[in-house]
Amino acid sequence: MAVGTAGSAVVFAGLTVIIALAGLSVIGIPSSTKMGLAAAATIAVSVFVALTLVPALLGLWPRAVLRRSARKTIDTPALVEPAEKKPNLGSRWACFVLRRPVPLLLLGAIGLAAMALPGLHMRLGQAGNAILPMSSTERRAYDEISRAFGPGYNGQLAVIITTDGTADPKTAATQVADKIRATPGVVEVSTPQFDQAGDAAIVTVVPATAPDAPQTATLVERIRDERPAVQERTGTTYLVTGLTAANIDIAAKVSGALIPYLLTVVGLAFLLLLIVFRSVLVPLKATLGFLLSVFAGLGAMVAVFQWGWLAGLFGVPATGPLPPMLPVMLVGISFGLAMDYELFLVSRIHEAHSHGRPTPDAVVLGFRHSARVVVAAALIMISVFFGFLTNRNIAIKEIGFGLAVAVLLDAFVVRMTLVPAALALLGKAAWWRPRWLDRVLPRLDVEGRSLEKQLATGAAEPAAGKSASPDSEEQQPTAPTTADASPWAVEGEPAGHERVPRQ
Repeated sequence: MAVGTAGSAVVFAGLTVIIALAGLSVIGIPSSTKMGLAAAATIAVSVFVALTLVPALLGLWPRAVLRRSARKTIDTPALVEPAEKKPNLGSRWACFVLRRPVPLLLLGAIGLAAMALPGLHMRLGQAGNAILPMSSTERRAYDEISRAFGPGYNGQLAVIITTDGTADPKTAATQVADKIRATPGVVEVSTPQFDQAGDAAIVTVVPATAPDAPQTATLVERIRDERPAVQERTGTTYLVTGLTAANIDIAAKVSGALIPYLLTVVGLAFLLLLIVFRSVLVPLKATLGFLLSVFAGLGAMVAVFQWGWLAGLFGVPATGPLPPMLPVMLVGISFGLAMDYELFLVSRIHEAHSHGRPTPDAVVLGFRHSARVVVAAALIMISVFFGFLTNRNIAIKEIGFGLAVAVLLDAFVVRMTLVPAALALLGKAAWWRPRWLDRVLPRLDVEGRSLEKQLATGAAEPAAGKSASPDSEEQQPTAPTTADASPWAVEGEPAGHERVPRQ
């Protein structure tokens, strides 16, 4: 029964993570493509293990997962969930949110939007040794070079000059070097050094500004923009490379691909959630909530690591631009986790609603049985990511901080607060879909309703005959009655909150 119901949620949760990680190929950087595909394959194996190996082990040792008291009272492995009479923290929190949906929704959305504002000033680049602690030899060497020779000596550019054979290579290379030397922002250009064939040369260009300064990126663009005119005049072309130029190019490529990556991942996940929940507003709510949490995480990173807010608290020795791949990693990993939480939480709510519960009752039931799973999973990931802050490497600190904040906000603000508040306000409209869409969408039966009906029918047939076992009627699935109270109208837990027993 668990594999037939919760197993479907595991499959679709895994698919959302696979979409987010495999979508890294949209960036167009080979290393990120390989990383994303390898991680996506790992998730696929994990889902396969969860649906095959775990049930097999439980079949071999069925009593091992039961409490000691349950082992004494149950002769065979039980497939019926015990009814819980006392309200737990998840159901009490859901009741609290359902009584105040509008102020909590506004407070959460406005708070996340305010945290996201610093992200509008995000700057990507590689600061290198400039942001290392002062106690490191690399940072002290960086500062000494900057004081003695200027900050640009830490980010020199390499210019490769090649000729088309129509002009004298040495004369043409000298002309190119003189042209670059006259470019504003250039401090020094070395003498051209030729290869053995004598048709290619390399010169070193020293900028006036540090490697991570915006002026250095502008200088690289200016030197490249001058290339067509130089080639037309001298018959010589050149390419600008080196570590500084490569970092600038990667930052520009990632900046341009971030929005297409977001649209691809969010769009595919929206379609997947549309199929799972057969609703238009639930997937829309899920994706908008994720965008709020991920942009708030980016804004928090900009505030701490780029602006220096609370830098001392998190052990940040110096500020600088964010690594180019950091926003992509933040989006991919936090999106997969966010959609996991959404599926585990809302699928239980949708399951209760499909059994005839009104939306408020379904929300309380979903939180009663799934909130603890979401909270535990989020706390584990937050603890892991915050552990990265103990690393001396500033890039590791940035990754851990950004992911921890994004997961914290998504799990506790979006999924645990905005989701029930939005469902309470939408009511029945939350599960609305156009008729034409209802005909087009495949029926996947994620909650396993057909499985429940099949088992219920199989249990009812022997119960009608003389050979029915004494406890067959007790194991029958029961439907909720109309007498169940509304969960947010009464102080405490609603009267009809028990999980529907399953055979």
